[in-house]
Formats: sequence, structure tokens, C-alpha cells
Amino acid sequence: MKHFIIAAEIYLAGGCFWGTEHFLKQIRGVESTQVGYANSIITNPTYQQVCSGETNAAETVKVIYDPKTIDLSLLLELYFKTIDPTSLNQQGNDRGTQYRTGIYYTNKDDVPVINQAIQTLANQYKTPIAIEVKPLANFYPAENYHQDYLDKNPNGYCHINPALFEMARKANAPQTKSYQKPDDATLRKKLSAKQYAVTQKNATEPAFRNEYWDEHRPGIYVDVTTGEPLFVSTDKFDSGCGWPSFSKPIQKELIAEKKDTTYGMVRTEVRSKSGDAHLGHVFTDGPKEKGGLRYCINSASLRFIPKEKMKEEGYGDYLSLVK
Repeated sequence: MKHFIIAAEIYLAGGCFWGTEHFLKQIRGVESTQVGYANSIITNPTYQQVCSGETNAAETVKVIYDPKTIDLSLLLELYFKTIDPTSLNQQGNDRGTQYRTGIYYTNKDDVPVINQAIQTLANQYKTPIAIEVKPLANFYPAENYHQDYLDKNPNGYCHINPALFEMARKANAPQTKSYQKPDDATLRKKLSAKQYAVTQKNATEPAFRNEYWDEHRPGIYVDVTTGEPLFVSTDKFDSGCGWPSFSKPIQKELIAEKKDTTYGMVRTEVRSKSGDAHLGHVFTDGPKEKGGLRYCINSASLRFIPKEKMKEEGYGDYLSLVK
């Protein structure tokens, strides 16, 4: 039976929408985001009109989320960490009514949850909470260059402390299982000759003649020796090198890096931390819009699990990462 996600939506204004969107995108269970202008008195306003203050619009992020993965209470609790909830029409260096904070809802059932979250927040402050809570009257998407702005411009302006992005990624991370490296006899029995040579003896498989270099299906890539999740298809890209290339691992903590001076070169080797399996190397020639890194990984070090089989094989907690 196919699993359908029943999505919910909420609209959050937290100052400049570049940083607010980027923060919300890090949260597991947030399915999609879009920046735009909420509750404008002018139809389909431009950014320049909104900046003039004549539209009464708020820079806002439309959030579609899976309530089974992230409930509204936690989503709001995380959002509160990115704002000064007592500041009126100002967040960071940005001032004006378009930078006011606000929670705009489309489902009346959300109102008690929102009110309780606001009350809990208010108990932590002596000054009044300035967050506007209203039903959504309208929402007009912002111009294309505003969408996913910090993904496209990693060094762009952001009023949110970058440490909060990492906090958001870990806030409701899947419960991690314990992955241990099998003994050598088990590995020799479990792995093919090529897999053993690559993961245990630092061998390299041929470019363009390996299992996953041209794999384009959505899914997750796990350590072939332990089953620990390492990469997802969302972060995979075609680098033209002939091996699977990823812009980042699922979590940086899953990867160990070592200086590699073999073959007269100086490179950075990457290994799985739990399995201590040789994976490949990391280079700094990856897509700039994805962070600039290229994790060049041997297919023989990985096992690919298609998205439709992830839940069946025990990786259902990672489905929200696969888009």
C-alpha cells in the first residue's frame, strides 16, 4: 500500500525572508518552502512596493510540512529562536512593517496550538510579545531571485546566526541506531571481492564502470559494510568524473577525513566513521550553490536503497531528506 503524506501549511514572518526560509528548510519534516508577501493590501506587489511600506505586506515564508514528522508546536518553538519576539517591525538590521514578525494560518484548528505557543513564549519575557497572529488573507510569491536565496548565494546577507541552521537540522533528527564494523571474516563473507578491496584496502573502482555513477533515482546511500546511512540522492549531482558525487553527507559527523599522499598527490580521503570503510575523496570543485564540495565516492562502498523501499528496509525516518 502506497504511503501518502498528509501535508499541513503555515505562514511565518520573521524579518528578512532569506534567512527565515533557509532556517526552516533545515528542519526535518518541512517538505517545501516559498518566500513571498503576506496580507498585502495591493494585489501581487513587487519587492520595491513592499519595501515602500505602502502595501502592509510582511515578508513571509510559506511552509508545507509533514505533521507526523514535525508538529506545529515544535515548528513554532524553533521559529521563535530566530526572532526577537518583543521587537516591533524590526529584526536584526532590518526595519519597517514588512519585517514584522507574524504567524498566519489557514486552518482554524491551528489557532489553539499557536495561542499556547505564544503564551509559553510570553512567560519568558517581561515585555509584550509583538508577534502578529492572524488568518492568512493572501500570499503572493516573491520574485524568483528571492527564492532559495541563501542556497544560491551562500555568503549572502542573513540576519540569523548561522549556528541556528545546524541546530535546526538536529532539532528533530531521526533516532540514530548503533552501527558497528563487522569482523574481517564476516566482511570477507558479506562483501564481493571488489567491495572488500575498496572498503578495506583503499582500492578505487574504474570511472564510468561502477554501479551508481549514473544512478538518478531518489533514495538513500548507506555504508555497504554496516548499513549506516551516509548520503541521499537529493545531494547527488553529475560531476562528470565517472563516480557518484555528492555535495555533502547526511551529517558531517558520519564521515572521517584523512590526509592521503598516495600516488604522488595530496588529497583528502573520506571514510565512514562507524565502519571505518574507505569511501573515496572530497574535493573543493563542487557546485558553489551547494557549498562547493564534491564527495567523490566509490559505488562499491555504498548500497543504494530506492525511496519506495526505504521504509520497508528500516530507513523511513530519512524519507523527508529525499526530495
